[in-house]
Amino acid sequence: MLSFNTPSIKQYLKAVAFGAITLFATASAAQASNAIGVWITEKSDKGSSMAVEIFDCDGKLCGKAVDVFDAPNRDSVGLEIIKNMRIKSDTAFNKGKIYAPDTKKWYKSKMTLQGEDKLKVSGCVLGGVICRSQTWTRQE
Repeated sequence: MLSFNTPSIKQYLKAVAFGAITLFATASAAQASNAIGVWITEKSDKGSSMAVEIFDCDGKLCGKAVDVFDAPNRDSVGLEIIKNMRIKSDTAFNKGKIYAPDTKKWYKSKMTLQGEDKLKVSGCVLGGVICRSQTWTRQE
């Protein structure tokens, strides 16, 4: 009779479990890396735009403003802009929050990669019924 208490079986099961966990963590990081980078927002109604760095934060995506263009002040630099964006697939991210500096409010958010250099970013209210979207361009 085979016993699961023998050292070699225990070691094998631990190795398989470790491998599965490592594979899952690597797959999640690989998915997140598709959107990781610096993105340039569309110009606002006032003509300004910003560079937002998107990065991995505990298996989700977060982002902060790293530069502001054509704005009278640079108060937005360093602000957290995206938080807790979940990875839905290689190209879709949802259930996060996005900060709109022009309204100084947080909104429910979702993002979709459109090719390698475009990212559709939406901030929504009323459970996603009304959304305001922009297409951001990856900084080269």
